[in-house]
Amino acid sequence: MTLVALAMVLGAAILHALWNLAAKQARSSGVAFVWSCSLLSTVIWALPALWLEGDRLPGLPPGVWLLAASSAVLHVIYFVALRYAYSIADLSVVYPVARGAGPLMSAGCAVLLFGEPFGWVPALGLLLIVSGCFTIGGGWTALSVRRDSRIASGLGWGAFIGLFIAAYTLNDGYAVRYQGANPLLFDWLGISLRVVILAPWAWAGRSEVVQALRLDWRPILIVAAISPLAYILVLYAMTWAPVSVVAPMREVSMLVAAFLGARLLKEGELPRRLFGAALIALGVVALAWPH
Repeated sequence: MTLVALAMVLGAAILHALWNLAAKQARSSGVAFVWSCSLLSTVIWALPALWLEGDRLPGLPPGVWLLAASSAVLHVIYFVALRYAYSIADLSVVYPVARGAGPLMSAGCAVLLFGEPFGWVPALGLLLIVSGCFTIGGGWTALSVRRDSRIASGLGWGAFIGLFIAAYTLNDGYAVRYQGANPLLFDWLGISLRVVILAPWAWAGRSEVVQALRLDWRPILIVAAISPLAYILVLYAMTWAPVSVVAPMREVSMLVAAFLGARLLKEGELPRRLFGAALIALGVVALAWPH
């Protein structure tokens, strides 16, 4: 992996953890929050997307439009499920389980579907990252449903969300790496289509949308501005490095999320979560190591 791609992934990881913290602190319901964030993102990112890459729009092949549409659907399910999961479980359980399951599935599928090379060093890095996410999420003790219903809910929803992380990662990675889609324009198209997809539900619950904008305008603004930037950096990194390497390396965001969840949100168990974060850091080193 080149230094530029590595810097993009690490920067995206920090931004990703920060917007997840903001989403966790929001009080509004799933669709109202997600639609508000998507609408504001479309407005914020319209100028850079259309000014810098707008000339590509008329010539986009049908395949890229189809990939943008499927990306929008997958992201809608991901965001709504994530917002709901944060309302019933801890950030420091849902987030690591989702971010551990996602790269495990996406890296494996990228190797099988795209024929990407994946030697023993990247495999070791992936194993360390997944182990670190599992440790942060509670380790083997978290698998006992009787221990804590919030942990049990967090594990289940985290795994479900991880499935959609893998799906949109493969979809979008294929678009930018193998179909030549521009990352900035592709992500903006996906966000715009999310607004259209969720519009009927947003209209039906327009009173909830108004309430969300009134109560949660700060987290909505943070998510709307930072979430696209974090993902655009990842998409650009995928144009220079294999999807099977970039996807698991994104999970360095757990280093930030573990600390924020334990300290700012008072979710506790900082030593165990920092140990898991250290495993993730070692995994990132293995993935970035020349091979």
